[in-house]
Amino acid sequence: MDRYVLKDAVEEAKAMGRGGMSHPSTKPVLIGAGVGAVAAGILPFVAWPVGLIAGAGFMLYKRVRP
Repeated sequence: MDRYVLKDAVEEAKAMGRGGMSHPSTKPVLIGAGVGAVAAGILPFVAWPVGLIAGAGFMLYKRVRP
């Protein structure tokens, strides 16, 4: 695993913040957050904010390291 993945993820998140919805990573990350929140709502032992963060984090990781 690349040791700079966290640095790259932070830079990508900053670029998403600057670019808004026009940034190519924003929509997939938001969709991942929504899917994570819905999945967490179905699972009885996970709260929806945890699922939201996990889904967004997973999609951000997939955008940084495809």
